[in-house]
Parts: sequence; structure tokens; C-alpha cells
Amino acid sequence: MYKQLIRPFLFKYDPEEVHYFTFSLIRKLSKIPGMNFLFRKLYETNDPRLEREVFGLKFKNPVGLAAGFDKDAKLYKELSNFGFGFIEIGTLTPKGQEGNPKKRLFRLKEDQAIINRMGFNNGGVLEAVERLKKNEGVLIGGNIGKNKLTPNEEAVTDYEICFDSLYDYVDYFVVNVSSPNTPNLRALQDKEPLQHLLQTLQNKNKTTIKQKPILLKIAPDLTDEQLLDIIDIVNSTQIAGVIATNTTLSREGLQSQNKTETGGLSGKPLTKRSTEVIRFLAEKSNRSFPIIGVGGIHSAEDAIEKLDAGASLVQLYTGFIYEGPALIKAINKAILAKQ
Repeated sequence: MYKQLIRPFLFKYDPEEVHYFTFSLIRKLSKIPGMNFLFRKLYETNDPRLEREVFGLKFKNPVGLAAGFDKDAKLYKELSNFGFGFIEIGTLTPKGQEGNPKKRLFRLKEDQAIINRMGFNNGGVLEAVERLKKNEGVLIGGNIGKNKLTPNEEAVTDYEICFDSLYDYVDYFVVNVSSPNTPNLRALQDKEPLQHLLQTLQNKNKTTIKQKPILLKIAPDLTDEQLLDIIDIVNSTQIAGVIATNTTLSREGLQSQNKTETGGLSGKPLTKRSTEVIRFLAEKSNRSFPIIGVGGIHSAEDAIEKLDAGASLVQLYTGFIYEGPALIKAINKAILAKQ
């Protein structure tokens, strides 16, 4: 029903406006008695064989929602009713910021893709914390970044502020240095600044009563040499794992009219490259750390490929928009069928 009726209607309108409209609609529907039960009945797959224990956390199933969809932790409870095993909120920054000027979100229908240059638009970490205080049982990842106006030399402080603020309210952290939409942010992926950032957060983590897993989200545009550096950094800092991958700057093979827009590309064109990065990291590291696979998952087969390549968990974003919530159930059913 989603692809035949709902998606054609939604895709007639501006994608950012549709995003907020959809949020409002889901919230209103969820307040109707019985609707949350119906959503769970339609989309959840409850089976103990789907449970995964990864970096010390128990996931009810391996299919999560990637960061960027529920940036401000406004809808995580309602979204969990669609069958996700976990929800990643953010990217959050210490101070709220508007992000980049609109128009900044573009559909590439012919390519089943999206280009965004949102620029970490969010209400700030403390606003999200107030919403997370009401969480009851949803496994939450906290994706953190730096404010646009914070120079790279002071970026570590921004990440520390977010870490401290979210520590009591998220189950794991994701350090985002791979978005292409904040000026100079990707420079923090270079070996020396990245090592310093992750070691600083891990040192802080070790002083806590209960350490929280810290993951690094990387770009798909890294070279093999840079990926080998990532493996070295993960092992030396002893962070929990990697999320592969964020959006790409590549425009290779695109057909859509919007292909020349600047920003990060997500969706089907990223499927192959993100799987290549997962396989490279898994093989070269001898699977010494967990990987969450994300990028171009539009079918159960896409998800299985990433799991077979070495991912422990997967996340959806653009595929969720194009395929609808039935995709979550399809992936979980396919995982069960392989067992």
C-alpha cells in the first residue's frame, strides 16, 4: 500500500516539508487508541532468533533506523513501533543551529536516491535530552557532531559536551566526522585529529561508572589507505566499532535531474560502495570490531549482502523512505529464512 498509494502522494511535494508532515501524521495516528498495536502487528517480527548481542548491548533485531531521520529525538518511540530493533538520533550539536539554507533536500527518483545538504540542523543536545528522559525501553544511539561555527581546533570540546549531556540517556554513541555538509568536518577523519578526538572521548568514557560503546561513522569516499588507518585507530583507542557508511560525494552513474546538487548522496547508488567498505574493514581487521552497515539498503537482499560482508547490524534511511516500513519486516524475515 505504501509504494502504490502513499509514496506517490508524498513524492509530489517538497521532501523537507513532507518529512515534517509525515512526522506530524505519525504522531497523530499514534495517539489514536489501538494504532500502535496495529503498527506493531503489521511490521514487527518478534522472534528470539533475531536477537543480537553487539558491543555489550542486546538488540531485539538487527535492523535499525539511521541517524538523520529523527535528529531531535522527537519521534523515536512512535518509529520503534514499525519494527526497528534500535533508533539512532542526531546528529546533535551542543548548541541548536538552523543548518544550511533551504532548499537543501532533493529526491533523485530515477536513481532511488536523495541528496541532502542539511548541515546538522537540530535544536541542540539539551532539548533532545529532555525528550529522551521519557524513553521507556527503546534502544537509542546518540549521534554527535560539532557546531558549524566551532573551528576544528576546538571540535573536541563540542563532542565532549554532547557526550556528557547524553551519557545517561543513550545506549551507545556515534562520532560523526563524515558528513560532507559542515565545512571542514571531514578533515577530522585524518589520522592525527581523529585519533585525538576518539582517545579523548574514550578516556572520558573510562571514568564513568558504566562505559558506553562509542562508534565512529565514516565516509564511503575513503581510500584503502585511509580505511587501514581507521582500523588502526579503532584498535588503538579501543572504541566499540564503526558505522559504514555515511553519504557520498560521488555522482557516478546518476540519471536524475537533481544530480548536480551539492551535498551528500544516499540511497541505491551507494549500495555497492558501502558493502565494499564493510567487507574491506571486516577482512583487513580480522573482524576485530563490530560494524553497523548502512547505505543503499532498499531490499532484504541488500541487507543480507551487508551482513554477509561482515556487518553485525544494519540501518535504514533512504530505503525506508522509498520502500516504506514493510522493508524492516522483509529484512527480518529474510534473516530468519537463512537460519
